[in-house]
Amino acid sequence: MHYLKTLAIAVATVSALPAVAAESTFEAVKISAGETLFETECRRCHSPDADKESYGPPLENIVGRAAGMSPDYDYSTALEASGIVWTPAALRAWMEDNDGFMPGTKMRHVGIEDRTVQDFILAYLASITTVDNSAVSK
Repeated sequence: MHYLKTLAIAVATVSALPAVAAESTFEAVKISAGETLFETECRRCHSPDADKESYGPPLENIVGRAAGMSPDYDYSTALEASGIVWTPAALRAWMEDNDGFMPGTKMRHVGIEDRTVQDFILAYLASITTVDNSAVSK
């Protein structure tokens, strides 16, 4: 799996840093690795930018947003009626088994089961969430 190379580079980069800089650098490395993994695993259907068209809904500002709330996307009835909010835990469950998490969804099952890969993608999604979604959550 090609994302293992990305993980190895991330670990090697953080291991070479002084302890003081490691925490902020580690977060930057997680976001960078997450962006690479997003491009590999998610980008074929989802744009990280709400201004760019994609097959699936854009994922900019996804963390904390209510499911089925991105304007101009035709969601499944199951997702629109779910009442869930895209917390990190909900996004993790979705990445791992969206069919099991939300029966009736239109999205094809991807199945990202590696928790480290999920962590990196979640770090990236959090980095592209720049608004407080509590006002638009159901």
